Amino acid sequence: MAAADNLVARHASRLVAEALRDTRVVLVQGARQVGKSTLATRLVDLPGAEVRTLDDVGMLEAARTDPVGFVETPGPLVIDEIQRAPELLLAIKSRVDRDPRPGQFLLTGSAQVLATRRVADSLPGRVETISLWPLSQGEIDVSPDQFLDAVFQDGPDFTHTTSVARSEYLSRLTRGGFPDARNRSARRLQAFLDSYTRSIVDRDVRDLSQIERAPQLRALLPMLAARSGSLMMPAGLANKLAISRPTVARYLALLQEVFLIAAIPAWSRNVSARATSASKLAFVDSGIAANLLGETPESLARPQSHLGPLLEGFVAMELARQATWSDVRVELSHYRTKDGVEVDLIAEDRSGAVIAIEVKASSTVRSEDFRGIHHLRERIGDDLRLGIVLHAGTNTLAFGPGLKAVPIAAIWEAGRPK
Repeated sequence: MAAADNLVARHASRLVAEALRDTRVVLVQGARQVGKSTLATRLVDLPGAEVRTLDDVGMLEAARTDPVGFVETPGPLVIDEIQRAPELLLAIKSRVDRDPRPGQFLLTGSAQVLATRRVADSLPGRVETISLWPLSQGEIDVSPDQFLDAVFQDGPDFTHTTSVARSEYLSRLTRGGFPDARNRSARRLQAFLDSYTRSIVDRDVRDLSQIERAPQLRALLPMLAARSGSLMMPAGLANKLAISRPTVARYLALLQEVFLIAAIPAWSRNVSARATSASKLAFVDSGIAANLLGETPESLARPQSHLGPLLEGFVAMELARQATWSDVRVELSHYRTKDGVEVDLIAEDRSGAVIAIEVKASSTVRSEDFRGIHHLRERIGDDLRLGIVLHAGTNTLAFGPGLKAVPIAAIWEAGRPK
């Protein structure tokens, strides 16, 4: 499986290479087994460069015993899994303050290193952080992956046709994007995802915080998967698990720190006093969420499956990946009023232009599917550049000025407009 990953070009490679040319410390962070170490070692081929992994017990002990000596190397230094010895960051800060040359340190981390409470100094002004996600569909297919650039540039003129059938979306969703999982049989994929999830709880979360109730945390995961695309409401989860609300909130924060789940923030523009401020939940990898619920491509095709919320999470995280490398600088959020009017995803650029996106699991789109987008247009007017309902069909259809039904596959198949 590792050999197969060598054939996959990662969009983040360009971002890391650019950062190393003008920034003293570059941090690549993301979930375990998404290819951080592979990406880092590919990029560091300079004379004298050295790679050290803190998953090695002896290396970790050396880093913790003498952090200053550990980072004193003549050439560029790659430190893999830096979150295991966050005390190294102060030594790195001291080193790059004395020598401000760019490209001295390339760090990787499977937890949000600069957000952890044990980090005494977050290297402000000295570090650039780049997220590495599980493989995007465009990276898997070697396709453009430039939907955000295309819709902001083309606006109401955007159109796309695809040959991707609804059944293929179900397969993509359950497969997810881990490099070591993508070529496995259904049974071996399930084994991989089960093992991965156990490892996150039993190792990575424990590394960050001494949790008292690991069984409750494991029980929380399928509950979260069933709530993909829903508001993050710790109180309701606490009641079901018979644990305190602060404990559930702490678990949610820890699961975000190890990149198992992500919080999609509420849109912050003050367009309605009745808009909710709660974030929405998504799993970073759709395959994990589907596996936690026991869903397969076959089961997702049946009525009463979890397809709707899982597909929304799949789309949200594909766009979150893409936002890290798109030319247009985009913030992703969601919009929901206390009356239940909502737009699944809001993409807003730095000028205030908005693309409003609804996600539908069916191949048929109706006028009422644009209800939330109409509501939003009444409030922001011309700032709404385009309203889109992403669907499982194959063609783009117009539903009035600036309103389009667009195939989901456009996310990874659409290229930069000419």
